[in-house]
Amino acid sequence: MNADQALLAYVSRLGDNALILGQRMVELVAAYPELEEELANANFALDFIGQARMFYTYAGEIEGNGRGEDDFAFLRDENEFRNFLLIEQPNGHFGDSITKLVLFESFYLLQLEALTKCADTRIAEISARAEKEIRYHLRHNTQWFLRLGDGTEESHQRVQGSLDNLWPYTGEMFAADEIDGIFAEFFDGPHLEAIHAQWMTNVELIISQATLDMPEDQWMASGGKQGRHSEHLGFMIAEMQYLQRTHPGATW
Repeated sequence: MNADQALLAYVSRLGDNALILGQRMVELVAAYPELEEELANANFALDFIGQARMFYTYAGEIEGNGRGEDDFAFLRDENEFRNFLLIEQPNGHFGDSITKLVLFESFYLLQLEALTKCADTRIAEISARAEKEIRYHLRHNTQWFLRLGDGTEESHQRVQGSLDNLWPYTGEMFAADEIDGIFAEFFDGPHLEAIHAQWMTNVELIISQATLDMPEDQWMASGGKQGRHSEHLGFMIAEMQYLQRTHPGATW
């Protein structure tokens, strides 16, 4: 794999993470416990989808085959997506959704901060814009995580279960592969070892403040970055792509 191919793959991954998480959050519209949270969730989902559009547009330009954002979102099969397994997990209850966001956004913020300093100007510009959005998201969702963890006995037990169930999906975020290595070498991209160390420090503090227990070291799931997904993504992709697949080339 050469540098240009790695750049395309890396940008597409960034778009896939943003799109799939944004779509999962869209599923929660009209399902959050308070009106204010309903509006916040919808706005956060739009932020992620907006980020996906920017990354996909750039990916299409790098590829040079005339594909645009809709082609990447609606005309690829399940195994062509390279998002983390964590992101595609079902929403579950409110504590599940909040825990997933805290775990991912704690990583994503560090990744974006590093990308603002990378050698690719376009990625740096998109990341600088996205960083501001994710910084606010994480602060908002962390507050909810603390309220649930240090709340009632039931909320504490539920969010502890969420943390334990989702933790095995976090290791993939830091498992560097060929694409990560080439991007780091040629484009001064993030070093996942350093991000992992800072993520652990940040997450351990949040979990402690929420009066929750850190999950034990354990086996970690992987494969999403290589296109091997859980059964959940296929169902979500089918629903998300239904209109475009049923009416190819449809325009508004």
